[in-house]
Amino acid sequence: MIKTHPIYRESLALLTDLYQLTMAYAYWKNGMENVEAVFHLFFRKHPFKGGYAVCAGLENAIEFFRMFQYSSSDLDYLSTLTGTDDQPLFSREFLDYLAKFKFTCDVDAIPEGSVVFPQEPLIRVQGPIIQCQLLESPLLNLINFPTLIATKAARICYAARGEPVMEFGMRRAHGIDGAITASRASYVGGCHSTSNVLAGKLYGIPVKGTHAHSWVMAFEHEQESFQAFADALPGNCVFLVDTYDTIEGIKKAIEVGKTLKKRGQSVWGIRLDSGDLNYLSIVARKMLDDAGFPEAQIFASNELDEELISDLKRQGAKIGVWGVGTNLATAKGQSALDGVYKLSAIRKPNQKWEYKLKLSEQIRKVTNPGILQVRRFQENDRFVADAIFETQMENPEQFTIVDPFDATRVKAIPKNCEYEDLLVPIFRNGNLVYPIPSLEAVRKHTYQDLSCFHESIKRFLNPHQYPVGLEKKLYELKIDLIKKIRK
Repeated sequence: MIKTHPIYRESLALLTDLYQLTMAYAYWKNGMENVEAVFHLFFRKHPFKGGYAVCAGLENAIEFFRMFQYSSSDLDYLSTLTGTDDQPLFSREFLDYLAKFKFTCDVDAIPEGSVVFPQEPLIRVQGPIIQCQLLESPLLNLINFPTLIATKAARICYAARGEPVMEFGMRRAHGIDGAITASRASYVGGCHSTSNVLAGKLYGIPVKGTHAHSWVMAFEHEQESFQAFADALPGNCVFLVDTYDTIEGIKKAIEVGKTLKKRGQSVWGIRLDSGDLNYLSIVARKMLDDAGFPEAQIFASNELDEELISDLKRQGAKIGVWGVGTNLATAKGQSALDGVYKLSAIRKPNQKWEYKLKLSEQIRKVTNPGILQVRRFQENDRFVADAIFETQMENPEQFTIVDPFDATRVKAIPKNCEYEDLLVPIFRNGNLVYPIPSLEAVRKHTYQDLSCFHESIKRFLNPHQYPVGLEKKLYELKIDLIKKIRK
């Protein structure tokens, strides 16, 4: 398993918002440390106005759970914080409590690479309320961005229709972690490789690259630069042909290709990074084929995203490999996933669970109560609906789901449907019980999961709404709680 601490070598316990610690302190001051709680992490809207998301980030979240403790330097720093009265924010006794902190929660999660939808809990945390509360900010940080990027990558790879997609976004990613996280999440979403060498080392992602315009400009003649590159790296020849004149650049690349062919080196290609990619790729393909290089690949880059790739494919572009950088690593079209982490139940010692929900004037911000699970139903190898249900309630013989935002949208699930419960045990009493899959297995899971959904949810314009709803009894429980709160 790849760990976070080779990059961030100090404790990450302070990767949080201050109000998580002040709430934890207030819980402790009020003698609530033994109150049990359940929180769920979920998102409210499809990213990119699409029809699905691909969850990612669980492996690093697991590592955060495993390493979750406060170092002496963490506690020393917390002891320096003061309130508006200039007095210490935290008592010495509370800092001593944190010094002995031991993670003991139960955690269930939907495996990485799974296709997920709004309102579905991606992670469920159950345990002492202080511990659950302290996990809110880091979990959202570790899940939201990777899920956003994995979704973007899946959309781009879908547009490429099986042709390799290379992630090229490091130089414009949001800092070191943004670049590394984006590279990993892009691979989860289906990308073929990354240009980020550190991500390749850390995660075992294939690393690919060509050369820059500066290489060509460093030589007096363009063909000389191509030849020198071929001499240095005969097994890694992809020539960037648009530094000066693209058509002339292709001709010169072909001449160097002939020298490679004489040496028995037949695998090479060209990269187009500007201009009319459709026209140039068609011309380039004919030139390469006519010169006897049908196996030479045409790479394309230049501000690509899923919509541009789709358009180029529709036009008949002869591009075989897609290099996608800025728009992938920065999630063009959506700056953040609106993931949230909400309390849904509490239980005081020796008492029953009390279900909780948050009300709002915005219907989408009204949360779901209970200890939740997601059941995915399948017919004829095709996913047909997801039901969010309460685990403490007896399951009905036949599931009926209700849209949480429109009670008129009701769907009865056929009795003969196969199903799978998506949230699986990750930790029990703080102990890891989940066999962490390889990154390659996660990537394969993404592909397999997406293949089981109808094409209509994957389209970019007005995608079909996949049926997701609350199991009827859970919906009725939610309505009853809303009525009680509003009395």
